[in-house]
Amino acid sequence: MRILLDECIPRPLAQYLPDYYVRTVPQMGWASVINGVLLKLAEAEFDVFITVDKGIRYQQNLRSTVLGIVVLRRTQQSPGTSAAARA
Repeated sequence: MRILLDECIPRPLAQYLPDYYVRTVPQMGWASVINGVLLKLAEAEFDVFITVDKGIRYQQNLRSTVLGIVVLRRTQQSPGTSAAARA
């Protein structure tokens, strides 16, 4: 499975997915690309897109995509605790 992590996802999350091909949006050279274009680019090369953008389902027409989209929920974190460490 090929997984793309959105810009807002901490890069260390990839270490928790060792059996998968994982890249970040910046690694792909797609930093600052708007969501509609980003989803089309991702759809051509990835199976799953992971983001924290809760509004993506309202901002984009997702009915025509074959890309799996996972929206992670942010939680309150205590100082010194990274989101990836809790994943």
